Amino acid sequence: MKANIGAIVIAVIIGSFVIGKSTLFIVNEGQQAIITQFGKPTGEPITTSGIHMKTPFTQEVRFVDKRILYWDGTPNQIPTKDKKYIKVDTTARWKIVNVLKFIQTVQTQRGALARLDSIIDSATRDVISNHNLVEAVRDSNSIIIKVAERRKTLAELKAKGERFVEDDTSSEIAKIHVGREELSKLIVQKADKELFAFGIQLVDVQLRRISYEKTVEHKVYERMISERQKIAQKIRSIGQGEKAKIEGRLTRDLKRIESRAYRTSQEIRGKAEAKTIAIYARSLSQDPGFYSFTRSMQAYRKSFPDKTKFLLSSDSEFLKYLKSGR
Repeated sequence: MKANIGAIVIAVIIGSFVIGKSTLFIVNEGQQAIITQFGKPTGEPITTSGIHMKTPFTQEVRFVDKRILYWDGTPNQIPTKDKKYIKVDTTARWKIVNVLKFIQTVQTQRGALARLDSIIDSATRDVISNHNLVEAVRDSNSIIIKVAERRKTLAELKAKGERFVEDDTSSEIAKIHVGREELSKLIVQKADKELFAFGIQLVDVQLRRISYEKTVEHKVYERMISERQKIAQKIRSIGQGEKAKIEGRLTRDLKRIESRAYRTSQEIRGKAEAKTIAIYARSLSQDPGFYSFTRSMQAYRKSFPDKTKFLLSSDSEFLKYLKSGR
């Protein structure tokens, strides 16, 4: 009798445990759930965490995530409005806002990701192809403002006559009207309309990376190199011009110094020759014969070096002082 009572107690405990396990379920933080009966959803979604109840054996619980989830797309080649072929890599954040629609349509996160792939990629293609490339690259016109300020500064320096190196490119920078962030918002708006039917809401979409298609990328690099070479050539030309100016100033200063020195030396030489002539004139006026004698002696010294032989007539005027014996 006691054994039967013990068996009954154990059976009751086990049955209560099984029934309780089939009746009670726990919804964790970051989860939401919906109860299905024979595969069909019943009642409202459960979005609060805690212990909840369901009908045992006939009802089941489907859990879905309540947190913000991530989606990573594959890079797609898209033509822009200005006929530039680029690869766009996007990423997005999304969440489940209607569990019932979600279960009835995509059922699982894997199914949701498949829908996100097609819808977000399509929305991205539509938005990018309807705008120029610059709209997807930049988010403001700050670079245009900086270039304008730089040109204004150079104009002021030029007006003052100061020397400077102009390193600006001659090409104009395109002005944006939408910008990268606004394009992302347009993609979200476009994709959200379709995802609403699946109980999904997009938090945001980001253009993670934009790159040129290989053939276009090569041309872009060539244009960048050409612009840099053009700037280098301009700077080199300015340097050559400055070099020519400096060398010109040096040549002019040198000629001016040489001219002054030549004029000064000629003045000194002229004064010295004038004094010399005056001295000679005074000497000649005092004794003309002495001057003739000294000049003849100088001529003999130069004309008769050692071991030199001359054949001259005895009545030669050149030898008058040697013949006279004075």
